[in-house]
Amino acid sequence: MTAQSAQTRITTDTLDLMRIPGLSGHEDRVRRALRSKLEAMGIESSADRLGNLVAHFPGQGPKVMLFTHMDQLGFIVRRIEADGLIRLERLGGVPERALAAQEVLICVGEGRDVPGVIANKCHHATTPEEKYKVLPYAELYVDTGMCSAEEVEAAGIRIGTPVVYAPHASTLAHGRIMGTSVDDRAGCAVLLEVARQLKARESGPPVDLAFTVLEEFNLRGAQPLAQQLLPDIAIQIDLALATDTPDMGARGDVTLGGGPGMGLYSFHGRGTLNGVIPHPAMVHLMEESAAAEGLPLQRSAQVGVLTDLSYVQLVGAGVASIDLCFPMRHSHSARELCDARDLAALAQLLSAALARITPDFDLDRDAYT
Repeated sequence: MTAQSAQTRITTDTLDLMRIPGLSGHEDRVRRALRSKLEAMGIESSADRLGNLVAHFPGQGPKVMLFTHMDQLGFIVRRIEADGLIRLERLGGVPERALAAQEVLICVGEGRDVPGVIANKCHHATTPEEKYKVLPYAELYVDTGMCSAEEVEAAGIRIGTPVVYAPHASTLAHGRIMGTSVDDRAGCAVLLEVARQLKARESGPPVDLAFTVLEEFNLRGAQPLAQQLLPDIAIQIDLALATDTPDMGARGDVTLGGGPGMGLYSFHGRGTLNGVIPHPAMVHLMEESAAAEGLPLQRSAQVGVLTDLSYVQLVGAGVASIDLCFPMRHSHSARELCDARDLAALAQLLSAALARITPDFDLDRDAYT
């Protein structure tokens, strides 16, 4: 498999998956699409009661759980007004200042979804005090064009119905991908590529490759799966905040197109005292693998960022864990941006690292510190 063919496959898979709505807790369409893609490769998979999807690749050595989340952030219908306008509740870290005038999709069912728009007050009626004010989400409403609550309900929309940014996926210059839910459909596409390579391998550690649920909601959807699998090693795939734009320059040193990265520190102090400090064996493994493959390996350390690895790492007797990542701009907005070259390099790094996990792979911290 050439690097170019891997990049092309990853781009296609990312774009395909970005066009499928899958709000956290409502990932079923995405799961079915991923299962279909795995089946097309001749790879069997199974789902647990929560909806986590996992494919097992047997082998010898420490047990590895390699995973990424398939859900996306969005909204839940909170209220339907008598005139047919719809009020929303946020689900996940939705930025209020990015909401006005955004198109949304109300997910009633495949073939029956209803488009709408988050209303933006008429400019001609906006007072000077309002022009630079961000409205709280509770004051926003969705206009579907329908004229009554009865009409909205007849379309299948109820309190509790999931709503997402209207799915969009396109490519920009230099192999860059732009649209909704790059976080983390791009990670899903990377794992599909790794699955192709795992199926063709002749040796290596046992790997449970998983696409997980509920990450954007409470970060705990992967935890029951990890409790069942009891891995020795956990490798999680998600975004890294790209810091190569004027508004992000002071946050770090991660560049779009600069290659895959690894998280050296993450912490979320806003109500969730959790994060990940990676196991030294995993840092050493990724550094050695990147050097052997001639790949750059960017480093990220952030406060305010959290992944579901934070809970997976605490399963059983503790799991040797690390967050691997691809740079992404404009996180949690309706138009996120990543670089397909970074995704292809991340898949290459993962395959190389997994090949280095032999039966005698040392997980003793004292061997590395």
